Amino acid sequence: MKTIIQDYRINASIEKVWEALVNPRNINNWGGGPAKMDDKEGTKFSLWGGDIHGTNIEVERFKKLVQEWYGGKWEEPSIVTFKLQKLGNSTKLSLLHENVPDNEYDDIDKGWKEYYLGPLKEYAEGK
Repeated sequence: MKTIIQDYRINASIEKVWEALVNPRNINNWGGGPAKMDDKEGTKFSLWGGDIHGTNIEVERFKKLVQEWYGGKWEEPSIVTFKLQKLGNSTKLSLLHENVPDNEYDDIDKGWKEYYLGPLKEYAEGK
């Protein structure tokens, strides 16, 4: 199992970035839908109509979201942690994705950039 670490500077408020992570309407708008999501611990969520699914295991509103993730035929979950930090008028979003299956590492690392956090950044910035 491997770990993915990525950081993004997003030219948007921390509140707007948070909403892009947890509000199903916003997730649908940047391309992760159909989505079921909120910012409550214990919530079962799904993205891309269930291709990715799991549970919110820790939530600190506007600061940190930790989730158990399942995708494909994974036997055990990955742990995904999003941390948000205010940087002036922008937000630093840090991703820590642990327990990534070795044979899917390259695709998942690229997927974060091209299908998840890249589009989320563009959406939050109004592009």
